[in-house]
Amino acid sequence: MSEIPRVQEPDIEVLRAVSRRVLWLSSAIVDAANRGRPNVSGVKVGGHQASSASMVDIMVALWFHDLTSLDRVSVKPHASPVLHAVNHLLGHLDARYLPTLRQKGGLQSYPSRQKDPDPVDFSTGSVGIGATATLWAAIAHRYVRSQFPDAPPAGRFISLLGDAELDEGAIWEAVADPQVASLGELLWVVDLNRQSLDRVVPDIQIQRLQAMFEAAGWQVVTLKWGRLISELFERPGGQALRTRLEAMPNEEYQRMLRVDPAEVAARILGADPAPGLADLLTSVPARQLAAAVRDLGGHDLGLLVDTFAAVDDHRPTVVFAYTVKGRGLPTEGHPNNHSVLLTESQMDALADATGADLASPWAPLPQDSPAAVLAGRRRQELARPPVAHTGAVSVPTSLGRPSRKEISTQAALGRLLADLVRDAPQLASRVVTTSPDVASSTNLGGWINKTGVWSVAERHDWFADDEQRLLRWSESQSGQHIELGIAEVNLVGLLGELGATWSRWGERLIPIATLYDPFLSRALEPWSFGLYAGGQSILVGTPSGVTLAPEGGAHQSVSTPSIGLEQPACIAWEPAFAQDLEWTFLHAMRQVGVPDGTSAYFRLSTRPVDPGLARVPHDDVLRERRRRQVIGGGYRITDHPPVDEQVTLVGTGAVMTEVLGAARTLEERGVVAGVVCLTSADLVFRSFQQRGSRAAGEGSGILDLLLPPSHRSPLVTVLDGHPHTLAFLAGARGDRIRCLGVSEFGQSSDLADAYAIHGIDAASIVEAALDLLGL
Repeated sequence: MSEIPRVQEPDIEVLRAVSRRVLWLSSAIVDAANRGRPNVSGVKVGGHQASSASMVDIMVALWFHDLTSLDRVSVKPHASPVLHAVNHLLGHLDARYLPTLRQKGGLQSYPSRQKDPDPVDFSTGSVGIGATATLWAAIAHRYVRSQFPDAPPAGRFISLLGDAELDEGAIWEAVADPQVASLGELLWVVDLNRQSLDRVVPDIQIQRLQAMFEAAGWQVVTLKWGRLISELFERPGGQALRTRLEAMPNEEYQRMLRVDPAEVAARILGADPAPGLADLLTSVPARQLAAAVRDLGGHDLGLLVDTFAAVDDHRPTVVFAYTVKGRGLPTEGHPNNHSVLLTESQMDALADATGADLASPWAPLPQDSPAAVLAGRRRQELARPPVAHTGAVSVPTSLGRPSRKEISTQAALGRLLADLVRDAPQLASRVVTTSPDVASSTNLGGWINKTGVWSVAERHDWFADDEQRLLRWSESQSGQHIELGIAEVNLVGLLGELGATWSRWGERLIPIATLYDPFLSRALEPWSFGLYAGGQSILVGTPSGVTLAPEGGAHQSVSTPSIGLEQPACIAWEPAFAQDLEWTFLHAMRQVGVPDGTSAYFRLSTRPVDPGLARVPHDDVLRERRRRQVIGGGYRITDHPPVDEQVTLVGTGAVMTEVLGAARTLEERGVVAGVVCLTSADLVFRSFQQRGSRAAGEGSGILDLLLPPSHRSPLVTVLDGHPHTLAFLAGARGDRIRCLGVSEFGQSSDLADAYAIHGIDAASIVEAALDLLGL
């Protein structure tokens, strides 16, 4: 671990004055939200005054001394009031917002890039995910600069996280990624207040945490004690004092913070005091001793300033800053202070201690005071120029490559990406792919062979002379595929930050990630949070469903179609045919990396499908009409007008082969069956929701085209996923419906057996249709 010299900065007293005001403002923001607003519903507003208080000095040292305008900071969720207080003092947040925490149109409960009115670099609130976002943002920026040298520079990527966040597996999956060890621009500061939501943490195991970061190549710095108590450690008996304090269980230390100052010495002495300890303690006035035991490294502004200045910029750094939860508040150190709110009398006392006024809580810093002058100077130093966005990128509606042979949608994606390099080079230059060690098995090989693999640093290709190698795995800073280890959470974390480069630095990327669809659920929460935070990207889940039958239940995805349909800020697609995949994927690419854009989720299959089944028109006008229907959510494949249909079969994805086979069998029995092929149940559901609404939306008219309201018929819906996904179609016209899909765990088998087991084979579809017709 690094030892940081303690150098007194000339403006430390000014920083302390700022710190007192930030402590007051952060507490008053929460107080105003709870005591200052009428609460008609009776549901508590909440807030975290104690969790904010422990972060105040760390954040003041950063924003009012250390940060540059190029730095980007992720703030732990429960310290959002501190961030808003800091932004207010820097002139980035009008005082009218300070009483609006957790109010409509006001300050969000946790920092939000998309929804807060003041500058927020990273959305946090999902424990562990906001902290790791800085890591992926650092990689994303390095990638951008390697591809586009004129892109704006960046400074450090800083995470301020609570010690309890280190319990999250997402933290350690990210820290362990091999590329992270070279990210010298990465700085994490851990607020080590030794409390979680419900308790004092019994054993923080700091040595274990230090060792884990060090093993991953990080510089580890620990700030345990401040100057005041460090001076006592130098006196006779001081070593005994230090040994005693550091041997205390966390609970005993926290309890000592809650007693009268006159009792502190006795608490330290304990039952068997070390020689010389009593003499030292009796020489220190009680109030000074009580202040000394609270003098932790995370509250020593001078030490914090020196630490941040001395960080090694050749490798990532983590600073463990010991703090007291609730520092400076009447609730400091209390084991249950996590969401406890100060009373009016306690707020009055805090106002007196910090030089504020409860009757005028948002009064500005005294004009021309050193603190106000510092805030004004830092406002100028931290000012950021407006983001200049990438110029228009041409995205074709079609590549025009004919699909004549049987091909799976997964293979069609690989072919499409490889073709982009030749047919749309400007667009291809903006594409970056990534996967968790499944690039070749998700058909990215052709793309990788053409564009290469990206790495933080150049790496020698020892297999370059191997003529039998099919996949040219050449790693350099010019490649366009980023391969991660088998960690889906890392994948979507990187995906989100690659999808935010357009808004951070003005460089548009179109990030595309492939992963096995069964593992989408493993990455669901961080993926969803990345979308909430504004990251735009395309996530490809493949292979999907039970169609990869030999893999059995271990590799089936049942619920993912519903997940895609239900996910905000994203359009879910499941095309059945190669031509549909081309049209929908290019359409999705057009909407990524732009203001008001949207992400996409593609559920693809390894099953080859005959492209002729789609009956794509050859006439240019009719072909373009089909394309518009495809990107709208679906189209009809039928020889009969809807008025003649006795039953309508609705399918999506690879099972369209069975759906069309069932339609033929029904016709042989004299039953007229219409066929609807959905490319996006998501868009069709939106069309369903928009019926009767004055607000037009994407796909708003597609449902009436697929299921004309004037021509009702029973419906059989089929997909390789949970049948409830398409159940909403019953409400389109009030039709009787039978929903076929997968609702049980599977087993290894061939494809025909798998479909029969789950009732999505052609025979089951025919039977369901006949049952609905009473035949």
